[in-house]
Amino acid sequence: MALLSILRYPDPRLKTVARPIETIDDALRRLVSDMAETMYEAPGIGLAATQVDVHRRLIVIDTSETKDNLLVLINPEIIERSPVMQLCEEGCLSLPGVYDKVERAESVVVSHLDLDGQQQTFTAEGLLAVCVQHELEHLEGRVFIENLSLLKQTRARARLAKFCKRARITA
Repeated sequence: MALLSILRYPDPRLKTVARPIETIDDALRRLVSDMAETMYEAPGIGLAATQVDVHRRLIVIDTSETKDNLLVLINPEIIERSPVMQLCEEGCLSLPGVYDKVERAESVVVSHLDLDGQQQTFTAEGLLAVCVQHELEHLEGRVFIENLSLLKQTRARARLAKFCKRARITA
């Protein structure tokens, strides 16, 4: 396993729309392992392949307290959204130090392939629903701050610049 580099906003590669995965093989399984290790080390609860400069439809998520319940979503899509919305504070590994409230569907029904190539469907609620919607946006070339007002986007960019300057990392 290896730690992968996470793209930082406003890297233009984060705007790339991910392509479907056609083959589940050992290379994909290695990528899943590397993404999981990267997500846990960051630390985060979700990571889309786009964030590690692999523009394929792959997400890893673990919202458990014990960090032992990895969910791997290959070619995920939301097939149903709850009309009830929730407002949750979100952060993003591609925007370190930036947090803001985003409105999302309270629950979603998700269809995806698992690592055995089997079609799966599940209902996500609460934090898992938020995380799935957030990570799916990455696969569409969007980051969560694009859901905010222009004023909040400007403030978020300023917070990111300040965080990166303090941490001495490149935004």
